[in-house]
Amino acid sequence: MKMPAILAFDVFGTVVDWHGSIRREAEAMMPGIDGSAFANAWRAGYKPAMAQVSSGQLGWTRIDDLHRGILDRILPEFGRELAPAQREQLNLAWHRLAPWPDAVDGLAQLKSRFTIVTLSNGNLSLLANMAKHAKLPWDLILSAEVFRHYKPDPEAYLGVAGVFGVQPEDVMLVATHEDDLEAAQRCGLQTAYVHRPAEYGPQPKAVGDLARFDIVAADFIDLHDRLRSR
Repeated sequence: MKMPAILAFDVFGTVVDWHGSIRREAEAMMPGIDGSAFANAWRAGYKPAMAQVSSGQLGWTRIDDLHRGILDRILPEFGRELAPAQREQLNLAWHRLAPWPDAVDGLAQLKSRFTIVTLSNGNLSLLANMAKHAKLPWDLILSAEVFRHYKPDPEAYLGVAGVFGVQPEDVMLVATHEDDLEAAQRCGLQTAYVHRPAEYGPQPKAVGDLARFDIVAADFIDLHDRLRSR
């Protein structure tokens, strides 16, 4: 396989620990709540909400607004009530997600050899604030908001190649989500799976046959080493 020119990174779960970050903020704001269950319930509403946008059932809506709608829905399920200002503060927790321990150093190593960009369903302001907070050294922040299509729509993946004027095979998607990588493969992108077993909390997530992806790496440092050895 040819060496990619662009590494496009999924962000939630791949670069940052959304579960641990949301759990901590939820528990700080709502003492006594099961923060792990709350984080997973909030995240579980993510794909159905995006599907409403992709199907045309809902007009283009930023992830910040989708997150807020999910939050408003699940709070009563957990027997909690928050004032509007508290809800807004908690909703912005998605802008303050902590990186995985290897993320910042690994991205810096990869940036020395490749152009590194985001390809996230998060909106631009969310991704910019997150990068500032977590010190993520992106060359460029790209989002579904740029292409007005959420992943796994082909327009999101092909849009990265279009921005840089390269072929899809010159772009490698880096993600910890198999469905995301499969969609990228169908668009002709190279793929790298990165293990994040604690994405949903202490119970390791199940994975399928990862051999179908071009690279399987333990973390971003390992990804750098594997690319260097190709």
